[in-house]
Amino acid sequence: MSENPCVLVVDGSEETHEVLETALARRGVQTYYARRFRDGVELAEQLHPDLIVLDLELDQANPEAMHAPQTPKNETPLVLLGTIRQAGGAAPWREFVRKPYDYGPLVRKIEELLVDAAGPGAPGV
Repeated sequence: MSENPCVLVVDGSEETHEVLETALARRGVQTYYARRFRDGVELAEQLHPDLIVLDLELDQANPEAMHAPQTPKNETPLVLLGTIRQAGGAAPWREFVRKPYDYGPLVRKIEELLVDAAGPGAPGV
């Protein structure tokens, strides 16, 4: 993971984008935003973010497609937002956050996953 972690938020809600961007910027995290799933996939391939937040209620939202083709699927943590957990349960690289959610716990979950992804001895978020 880079010195300043990068989070990609793929969510149609402007409020979610603004709240996460503000909260994570205070912690030195760079955020990128896509309102549409297809745009999020393109950004994930370009940026190789340290973590992806994906709203499952977007049209064509497919968690498997969010990982860049040249990146091992278990390398990028993925936080899924939705009202119903998709079949198949959570893989080790996924966290499910049920809607409606509070932003505080969501930000803490993102921080935890970024620290875990950075590995032992890395500076905290």
